[in-house]
Amino acid sequence: MTIQFPFDNLYARMPAGFFARVEPTPTQSPRLVQLNRALAIELGLDPDALDTPEGAEILAGKRIPEVAEPLAMAYAGHQFGHFVPQLGDGRAILLGEVVDRAGERRDIQLKGSGPTPYSRNGDGRAALGPVLREYLVSEAMHALGIPTTRALAAATTGEQVYRETALPGAVLTRVASSHIRVGTFQFFAARGRVDALRQLADHAIARHYPDAAQAASPYRALLEGVAARQGRLVAQWLLVGFIHGVMNTDNMSVAGETIDYGPCAFMDAYDPRTVFSSIDQFGRYAYANQPGIAQWNLARLAECLLPLLDPNEEAAVAQAQEALGAFADAFNEGYLGGLRRKLGLLREQPDDIDLAQALFSAMAAARADFTLTFRRLADAALGPQHEAGLRGLFGSEQAALDEWLAVWRDRLAAEDAPAETRRAAMLRASPAVIPRNHRVEAALSAAIERDDYAPFEEMARVLADPYAESADASPLAQPPAEDRSDYRTFCGT
Repeated sequence: MTIQFPFDNLYARMPAGFFARVEPTPTQSPRLVQLNRALAIELGLDPDALDTPEGAEILAGKRIPEVAEPLAMAYAGHQFGHFVPQLGDGRAILLGEVVDRAGERRDIQLKGSGPTPYSRNGDGRAALGPVLREYLVSEAMHALGIPTTRALAAATTGEQVYRETALPGAVLTRVASSHIRVGTFQFFAARGRVDALRQLADHAIARHYPDAAQAASPYRALLEGVAARQGRLVAQWLLVGFIHGVMNTDNMSVAGETIDYGPCAFMDAYDPRTVFSSIDQFGRYAYANQPGIAQWNLARLAECLLPLLDPNEEAAVAQAQEALGAFADAFNEGYLGGLRRKLGLLREQPDDIDLAQALFSAMAAARADFTLTFRRLADAALGPQHEAGLRGLFGSEQAALDEWLAVWRDRLAAEDAPAETRRAAMLRASPAVIPRNHRVEAALSAAIERDDYAPFEEMARVLADPYAESADASPLAQPPAEDRSDYRTFCGT
C-alpha cells in the first residue's frame, strides 16, 4: 500500500536562506502508539492506511512519503529576553503542506525526527514523555476552543535518547496553520535582509491575512492582525488557567496559534505568580505576566517590520505603535467578555472587572482551585442552598467569600434571568476537566515505565469533551490531594 499525502508545498518554494533541506534520520523499529483518526480525515488522509507498519514508518521519519519536500525552517529569537540570531528547527522537520477538507492550508511536521543544520550540537530527537505531553495538551487546547497546533500522531522509535538518563525515543507529528514565528522575521531583520523580510511578510499575508493585501498599508495590517490574534489567544489562556512556560519570540506563531508545548501546565490553586517551568527561574513567563510578554514579543515583530512600513523611521514607528494597539483591544475584549461568561453576567457594567478581581483576590488568599471554583460557582448561581461545593474550596477564607457573594448576588438579581439558564451558560464557559498536572504525569509514567498507554488514552478521550460532566471525567477533574506548588515542568531538549 502506498500512503498518499496530498502535499501542495509553498514554503519550499521560498528562496535559499529561509530553510535547509534535510530528511529525517531513519529510526530502528517505529511503532505507532497514538493516531488522531479524526484529524487525519480532516486533513484528507486515510487513517486506516496510516495505522499500518508503513504508516508508522512515515510518522516516525523512517520513510518519506511521495511529494514530500522535507526542510528545517530558519529563525532567530529572544530567549528569556536575550537575542539569539540563529536558532531554527533543531529537532523538527517540515514534511510539507496539505490543503485540508475545509480548504485550509496546514503544515505537517515531524518533531523529534533527527538532527538538522540548526540543531546546535543537539541530537535532534525527542523523548517519549514530552511527545505525549504535547499530544495531550495541544489536543486538550483544541477541544477547549483555543487556537493551537494539533497532534496527528505519536510514534516510538525503538531507540533511546539521553537526557539526564536514557529514555525511550519518540516522534510527534504536529499539524499547524504554519510554523512562521516572530523569530522567523527576526532572523532576516538581524541580517538586514529587507528583501527577505518583504517576501516573508507577503507570504504570511497570503497565507494568514489575505484581507491585509487590500489594505492601504498591507504590512501595518499584517502587524495589526497578528497583534489582535495574539490578544485573543492570551485572553483564552488566562481564562482556563494555562501557562505556556516559555514565551520566547521563537515560540510565538504569527498565525495566532499556541505553539511549542514545552514546560507548559495548567494551574490548580489560583496564584497569579504561578510558574512551572524549571528554566524560568525569575518568573518572566508567570501566569499573570503573559499578556505583557506577548506585547513585548509583538514589539519585536514591529521592529522587524519598520523598513516595510515607511521609509521614514519616525513615521514607521508611529504606524507600528498604532498597530500594536490592536493587542490591548482584542485582549481586553476577549478577557473581560470571558470573565463575564464565567461569572454568569449577561449585561455589561463598568465595574465587571472589579467584581472579577475581587473574586480572584479571595481565591488567591484561599489557594482555591481555579477550574473548580468556576464550575462550582455555576452551581451557586442556582441559589445560596447550592453553595456548599464552592465553600469547600475556600477553607478559612469564608468571610471574604461571603462578602464577594453578596455583591455578586445583587448583580445577578438586577439581571432577571432564569437561574438554570444562567448556570448552563456558565458551565459552557468553564471546563469541567483540564490536563491536571498530576494526572498527566501519571499517564506519562505508565507509558514510559510500563509501556501502558491505557491512562494516556483515557485522558485523551475525556479531554476531547472538556465541558461535559460524566462519571469517567470525574476522577480526572479532581485536583491533587496534596499541595503541588513545587511541581516543575521541563523543556524536553
